[in-house]
Amino acid sequence: MTRYVFITGGVVSSLGKGIASASLGAILETRGLGIVMIKLDPYINVDPGTMSPFQHGEVFVTDDGAETDLDLGHYERFVRFRTSAKSNFTTGRIYENVIRKERQGEYLGGTVQVIPHITDEIIRSIKAGADDAEIAMVEIGGTVGDIESLPFLEAIRQMRVELGPQHSLFIHLTLVPYIASAGEIKTKPTQHSVKELRSIGIQPDILLCRVDRPLPAAQKRKIALFTNVEERAVIPAYDADSIYMIPSMLHDEGLDDIVVEKLGLEVPAADLSEWHDVVDALQNPVSEVVVAMVGKYIDLTDSYKSLSEALTHAGMHTRTRVNIRYVDSEEIERQGPACLGDVDAILVPGGFGERGIEGKIMTARYARESRVPYLGICLGMHVAVIECARNCANLAGAHSSEFDKNTPHPVIGLITEWTTSEGALERRSEGSDKGGTMRLGGQPCKLAPNSFVARAYGTEIVTERHRHRYEFNNMYMMELEAAGLRIAGRSIDGNLVEIIEISDHPWFVGCQFHPEFTSTPRDGHPLFSAFLTAALAFQQARTVEASDAVM
Repeated sequence: MTRYVFITGGVVSSLGKGIASASLGAILETRGLGIVMIKLDPYINVDPGTMSPFQHGEVFVTDDGAETDLDLGHYERFVRFRTSAKSNFTTGRIYENVIRKERQGEYLGGTVQVIPHITDEIIRSIKAGADDAEIAMVEIGGTVGDIESLPFLEAIRQMRVELGPQHSLFIHLTLVPYIASAGEIKTKPTQHSVKELRSIGIQPDILLCRVDRPLPAAQKRKIALFTNVEERAVIPAYDADSIYMIPSMLHDEGLDDIVVEKLGLEVPAADLSEWHDVVDALQNPVSEVVVAMVGKYIDLTDSYKSLSEALTHAGMHTRTRVNIRYVDSEEIERQGPACLGDVDAILVPGGFGERGIEGKIMTARYARESRVPYLGICLGMHVAVIECARNCANLAGAHSSEFDKNTPHPVIGLITEWTTSEGALERRSEGSDKGGTMRLGGQPCKLAPNSFVARAYGTEIVTERHRHRYEFNNMYMMELEAAGLRIAGRSIDGNLVEIIEISDHPWFVGCQFHPEFTSTPRDGHPLFSAFLTAALAFQQARTVEASDAVM
């Protein structure tokens, strides 16, 4: 029978519930337990797919095509488990399900209410996501006291009554601030947060206390006394130089021992050797590179969370410290690409909307002409195609129909139909809903022999995740190939261009998919490792060239 660990947060948002949940999951996994992870989000959107990155950070896409919360990216990076549509539920999704059932007459004419109908649907969704795993980690988004999260908290309270203490456990993450003017650590916010939680019937079993300095024994005893939590279960959660240090830090505080004891589990001791290797690789690089990430959401770097983590992972696997320089593509439109003159590689990420697009096209041109290693992801591939069309194939005014409906050369166009990995035919049009209607999820891709990507992956067929509406226009394939563009990857049916390269460039790759979603710290990702290897080679060649010039 599945045991459930519920993680809530208090005092303020952004304390790191997702990282704490993923880290505990990683530790328990090393103790031989099968782990699944679930995120419950209180907002009313059905999913985050239509939300601005400035509102919510990146949208993480699962293998089965669900657009989900970015915390699911943390789950996959820490635990060897693949999330799915059953791993993330929002208030909007829950209400949508209940209203659909009401319209179908499933409630036999009864009055549909928050309790029991909404809470029952939440419980059903949690159990469906748990899928008979040994441990289901369930993170409840938001902060205790928010009106939006009350149905979720009520649902997990009911589950505790149903399951009992040996099959359910409550962890509450809270803030213990240091007040500099008073020179004191203050426990009152934590006391009030737990008081709020207890007022709705939930008694935490464990407290994770976010602190930026050691938590004195006297303060720990005080928190335990006023929250009715065992003193040993009041665990400090310190700031860390890297999120990948947190599993070891929480293990050193005894968190996993308390969890397995309270859940009545007899399991082997934790073996964190893989995580020690990850941290060692991170802390002991032998090289260093600067990668420019040219995008439009740089004011909120969480918009590119999986990308920045994938570069960090590649750095671990190539023993390279990666310094990411976030560059606003609109700034390049205004000032030109001179700011890219000292970087070792350029990455243009995905995005939506016309703002900053010409700056990205200028960036692709700079990378091609200056022979700087280039990785374009989704929109980053599109701008590389547009740039090649304009400046290599002499297709004046070439553009994407996403940004210019009247372009004379729509080298990128709306995809109207495609075949899913299950063989089903999907169709879309300009009038389709925005939410959940893109080409989404894992799709197989066949690589061209002797291409940059074939050498990187070391295999002929790869599966990567997609999130887009627009594709390479095959009508321009022959002209662009004649101009130096290489088609390095296609969909299995051969109809869709998945990867392009510049054949006479040291390393220039654009991919339609999002490889960052499958990168992990322990395994890395071959495409990002190859990208950094090319960056190191470019850096070395430039150093030799500069040395020869001095001589």
